[in-house]
Amino acid sequence: MVITRRNLINIAGVAALAAPFVARARHAHAAGRIAVVGGGFGGATTARFLAQAGHAVTLVERENLFVTCPFSNTVIGGFATINDISFGYDSLGAAGVTVVQGEAARAEDGKLTLNSGDVISYDRLVLSPGIDMRYDALPGYDLAASQIMPHAWKAGAQTELLWAQLEAMEDGGVVAIVAPDNPFRCPPGPYERASLIAHYLTQHKPRSKVMILDSKDAFSKRPLFEEAWAALYPDMIEWVPMSMGGRVISVNAQDKALKTDFTTINADVANIIPPQKAGAIAAAAGVADATGWCPVNPETFESTLVPGIHVLGDACLAGAMPKSAFSANAQGKVAAAAIDRILRGETPQSPKLINTCYSLAAPDYGFTVAGVYQPEGETLAEVADSGGTSPLGAPRETRVAEAAYARNWYATITREVFG
Repeated sequence: MVITRRNLINIAGVAALAAPFVARARHAHAAGRIAVVGGGFGGATTARFLAQAGHAVTLVERENLFVTCPFSNTVIGGFATINDISFGYDSLGAAGVTVVQGEAARAEDGKLTLNSGDVISYDRLVLSPGIDMRYDALPGYDLAASQIMPHAWKAGAQTELLWAQLEAMEDGGVVAIVAPDNPFRCPPGPYERASLIAHYLTQHKPRSKVMILDSKDAFSKRPLFEEAWAALYPDMIEWVPMSMGGRVISVNAQDKALKTDFTTINADVANIIPPQKAGAIAAAAGVADATGWCPVNPETFESTLVPGIHVLGDACLAGAMPKSAFSANAQGKVAAAAIDRILRGETPQSPKLINTCYSLAAPDYGFTVAGVYQPEGETLAEVADSGGTSPLGAPRETRVAEAAYARNWYATITREVFG
């Protein structure tokens, strides 16, 4: 199905399926103690909805501001600032959530222990810890190397570091982006990043190049990205798939040297996006499997490894549903509804969830992929003919409109989650 704005509006209605429990629960006073780890789109959404339903919710988050990965590429592209994508937690506190700044160390027997030694008792635990980098996966790339060749896959200081390196690069330089194999956070993200870096270079350093070294032979929205690159940045962006020698097998941070299966490439700016895994608390709580990610029940997002713990957002294995902010927000609503019903002794409803992912190839050039997902056996499967992508060959005004939809979506989701 080709996505139109009407289709997107119709699909978006599915997201409301998790909402009706809130009004009912406010009058039932079946309060439970819920601990939530991680104040991103998944954790903050779950916390807000459960607090609105009358439960006692404590949110544990290590940072006092959440810097969003969505739209962080606009900072790297030079047309937004880090302040534009940073949000506090005051509105969650006003909504009845107890916000604790700290870091979770372990969870067992209904008790969440923080690094500070504080202990939070819970009836249900929600983990939405995002990702950690697998620094053991790419020889030569460790935490120290990330200060020279930033990943910028956790928004914040790394985002600003990569942007500073682009600003300092001389015209004629080579920017290399290393994209990992699946699964990883935000599948279209490396290619949007290449686009927005090219936007900046076209304006300020037009003799420069962007090279994407990929561990895959395909990527999300490839035809749409390649159409945009041909129209906006001819001869500036080069994508090298795995089959053409794009897989990076080791790096030398001091020389910014990237060794592939066939050659060594020296970059002026190197953006290394390594393989990832669920945030550390997932392994400490026993909910991560050998893949580093967390298998869950697709109807409730309860861990299949440890009862009573729900895992959502980038950390969970959600079948066909990609790791995105939209997904995390939808999963947070479903998990909140499921937890509310479980605490009442009721059976959770089988959900439908949606994901819509906007990408920008320039500030005024956007496109979209969307899908609807439902439980099928032990996983989430895409509903046939439920989604699709923006059409190829669309007129320029369509791309301008979709860029505006992207900005409106971002404003809407951040307002809903963070107030």
